[in-house]
Amino acid sequence: MDKGQLVRIVEALVFASETPLSVNQMHAILKDVEPSEIEAALTQLAAELQERAIYLKRVGGGYRFSTRADYADWISEMFQEKAKSRMSRAALESLAIVAFKQPISRVEVSAIRGVNSDGVMKKLLDFRLITISGRDSGPGRPLLFKTTQEFLNYFGINDISELPRPKEIEELLAEGEGAEILKEIPNEAVAAEAATAADGETPEDENSPPASEPAAESESDLSYDADQ
Repeated sequence: MDKGQLVRIVEALVFASETPLSVNQMHAILKDVEPSEIEAALTQLAAELQERAIYLKRVGGGYRFSTRADYADWISEMFQEKAKSRMSRAALESLAIVAFKQPISRVEVSAIRGVNSDGVMKKLLDFRLITISGRDSGPGRPLLFKTTQEFLNYFGINDISELPRPKEIEELLAEGEGAEILKEIPNEAVAAEAATAADGETPEDENSPPASEPAAESESDLSYDADQ
């Protein structure tokens, strides 16, 4: 197959795919083309798009087209009439805890947040942003949760290691409105988290509930943007 034709075929496949397309998936379609040739075609395609408003982005182990940040204002203007569904603060909190501490049990998530998280964990499962990864070896053998491929796709990252480190998040929040949020966090909770990290311990298990019963919360405002 001609190299130029292969580049155009790869371009068409990435464009038509609803989810990021991996080299292995393309190879399954282009059976007579070696994976190394597909990777070379992707590299060439990325080079051809350097001066374009769109670029080839690697997300979740696959490839998709994205628009450059330089054009975000115009794109936002185009979609300003669209009512976008967003995750609630409770959902984002729980998802962040799972992302940074996975694998983790439901009770551990509730203990860290200080409120019952059963409802929001169910919603995250329904949205396929988290999944069951197994069971803990401790008493009661509670279910453990981890993030999914859909999580990577939703947030536009290729690997979980691309998430910002807690220290980086703290630095970002150290100014402006974020500083006020940090002030709301009890010093005792911060100290406990630091001690846990230093000792390499995990939060209490399924049979060891928090000292105070977590308060129930409403999840009626939780929604998901399936278009992202």
